[in-house]
Amino acid sequence: MIITFNMGAGRLGQLVTTEIYRGIMDQKRRSPAVFVYRSPQELDFELGLRAAIVKAAKDFYAGGAQFATFKNSRANEQYWIRLPNGGFRLREEALPSDAIADIVHNGSRYAMECATAMVVILYKGVLDMIGAGAFNRHFRNLVLYDWQYDSNLQLTRAPQAAAGDVVYFENPDFDPQTPEWQGENAIVLGNNQYFGHGLGISSAEGIIQALNGRRRSGSTTSAYLSDLVVHPDFEYIRKLGGG
Repeated sequence: MIITFNMGAGRLGQLVTTEIYRGIMDQKRRSPAVFVYRSPQELDFELGLRAAIVKAAKDFYAGGAQFATFKNSRANEQYWIRLPNGGFRLREEALPSDAIADIVHNGSRYAMECATAMVVILYKGVLDMIGAGAFNRHFRNLVLYDWQYDSNLQLTRAPQAAAGDVVYFENPDFDPQTPEWQGENAIVLGNNQYFGHGLGISSAEGIIQALNGRRRSGSTTSAYLSDLVVHPDFEYIRKLGGG
């Protein structure tokens, strides 16, 4: 269910101009949850940021960053200092916008695990929506490590998943020799497509099948898509950009 203020049906129709936008809006209309927007700008920004995150996920995948455990992580030293724990700290002289864009577009210089990749993708979506100036003001001193992120990203849980959200596939009976496969964080791309770093772009069934191939020997406990769904606080991010 969608509740809007100061927004006529004509304006609402104008916002739904792409396949991603239409898919998100259709899902929201069918949902029993209530989504409240106080202006056309609020809804427009959310749709735009969701689409930007989806594009960032696809660009990250195309950029070729490798999957690696923290022990084997690596980064472009022009922008990042590799930390003893396998995370990356932004160099003082580097612009946050340039450093995040470099990971996405120059992926061959990077290797990281899936949680860090999700945070990078969210940063890139935000960067593309609010612009380099606002991003560099609000996302200074970045450290990339697991689910560590700048407080201005303002991640919040959602009642259901839509394109641009991050979801988690649980693998409860993972092989203890490969603990990195105890689950998979993934970006929802829409149309039952997900991007999970290390597994690529696949359906939910495909990701579950891949995780099932990484269980302990003899296990019959399947991986599954959990109910954990997170995304940035869209209205908070909009205001960071001056919206």
